[in-house]
Amino acid sequence: MAVEPVREPPGRSLVSRLRRNVDARPHFVVCGADALVYTVAEELSNAGHRIRLTVIVPAKLRADVPDLAALRGVRVIRADRLDERTFRSAGLAGAAALALVMPDDVVNLHAALCAQAVEPDLRLVIRMFNTGLGYGVRRLFADCAVLSDAAMAAPAFVAASLGEVAPTHVRLAGRTLFVARREDVLAEHVVCALTAADGAGRVEVLPAEPPPDARRPTDLVLAEATGRPAGQAVAAQRLVRARRRRRPMRVMGRALRAALSRKLGIAVLATLVITVLSGAVLVHADKVNGFWKSIYMTLLTVVGSSDVEMDRNGVAQAAQLVLTIAGLALLPLITAAVVEGMVNARLALSSGKAAARHEDHIVVVGLGNVGTRVLRQLVDLGLQVVAIDRKADARGAKAAEQLGVPFIVGDAAREETLRAASIATSKALVVVSTDDVTNLQAALNARAVRPDLRVVLRLFDDDFAQRVQTAFSITSSRSVSRLAAPAFAAAMLDRDVLATIPVDRHALLVAGVQVYPGAPLDGAVLSQADRPLSVRVIGLAAAGSEWVDWAPDPRRVLAAGDRVMVVARRAGLRALVEQATPPQEPALADEPG
Repeated sequence: MAVEPVREPPGRSLVSRLRRNVDARPHFVVCGADALVYTVAEELSNAGHRIRLTVIVPAKLRADVPDLAALRGVRVIRADRLDERTFRSAGLAGAAALALVMPDDVVNLHAALCAQAVEPDLRLVIRMFNTGLGYGVRRLFADCAVLSDAAMAAPAFVAASLGEVAPTHVRLAGRTLFVARREDVLAEHVVCALTAADGAGRVEVLPAEPPPDARRPTDLVLAEATGRPAGQAVAAQRLVRARRRRRPMRVMGRALRAALSRKLGIAVLATLVITVLSGAVLVHADKVNGFWKSIYMTLLTVVGSSDVEMDRNGVAQAAQLVLTIAGLALLPLITAAVVEGMVNARLALSSGKAAARHEDHIVVVGLGNVGTRVLRQLVDLGLQVVAIDRKADARGAKAAEQLGVPFIVGDAAREETLRAASIATSKALVVVSTDDVTNLQAALNARAVRPDLRVVLRLFDDDFAQRVQTAFSITSSRSVSRLAAPAFAAAMLDRDVLATIPVDRHALLVAGVQVYPGAPLDGAVLSQADRPLSVRVIGLAAAGSEWVDWAPDPRRVLAAGDRVMVVARRAGLRALVEQATPPQEPALADEPG
């Protein structure tokens, strides 16, 4: 008996394509050339789904990408061009989904067009840096998700640099939810707890709502946005207000230090002191009355316009002599200071180095995809930023110029480069280049200059990042590919996933799970879908209705067509989907000849 397509449970729409495959497991293909291809493949292979996974990578893969063949059940194909021939040899025909995570937008778009020619019904998950292009690409394909790893990771780095929670926002049925500390939101706006301390120093993820006396202000919660500014915006406003209150004399002092070298500054200062003291002695010895007459006599003597007066007493003659000699030295020193200031300014403009000193700013190292987004978000928050990159033509160099951000071309692993960015007076250092060695060296050098500096570090390997954070007391260390991989995997595996929420080093999924006829949840109470530490129910939409009840009665009996809104870990979501789906009949490929 045929089943109507609109009522098929997840996965049943693939049966017609799976019939012609010897292996009935859904086939997933991932194409990439950098760290993200490994983390997405690892996420898929460890997701617990019974799938076949093929990874297509260039013949020469980057050295920092681990061995893909070590992943369980992963088939690796090496090809330098993603065309129809490559996809056919990889078995893309009949595949369930394809993830294109190459670091080039045009390459991904061309590959998507070739893949569609091989398998028109393919689910496409495409990595795009240019979000404007991504919107257009999404309209080209019937079943397509366009994601940006840089866009997903940048808010986490921005928030960490300000000491705030990552600004994750989720829009669900006319309601905006976001991640916050419990102390930053009212109790009536809390949707569910995301983390909580268990009393033994451990942190539980997706716990049951603790009693009031056990709630800690630092616990993370999913809350409803009510027009109040997010945590990182509040932190940014505090920095901006503090910068406006700086004393003008300190600003003038920093300007002088930027214009003059240390030796020339000392010489000018010493000559000025001698001039002032000698003038005071001369005025006192000659008994000159009046402030203006005192200035008049002193300045004329400095420029050599005084006459020889034999009748003056010895003290006045000595003061006149010293004042004249000091004037001879002062004029050339002032001329040298002006010339040096102009030369320093021109050198700064030609080399891209910041000659001025900054304070309460944030230093961003690496203006690639992630660094450029971090730079723009910090500037949007009204913060002062100084950027560093090895290449003058880095991707974000033009953005820095347009935003008026000082841009230093140099190696951030060298201490003098960090000092040129005024690291000693900065608020935080965000190191997001693609070189782990440079990132770690820059972080350690910055801590040597200023031990209490907030350092946010990007590293490829998540385990390495966690160990570095602990061993070197780094404020925060994150892997961009690890932050983004769960979203790419979820877009391929779970079409009901609406968003991913990074919580510390975990990835939580926001999903809407539909209950199908004959499923274990059909006729069960809602409380059976809620399992602390695994799945938390946050809403319910009745069958045939778009309205979502955000405070459903846990005793409510579920019916076919109901849609349960949850926040879940991957294993918990998989178990919930199995509960909401009727047992599937054995695939024909598994039946004897």
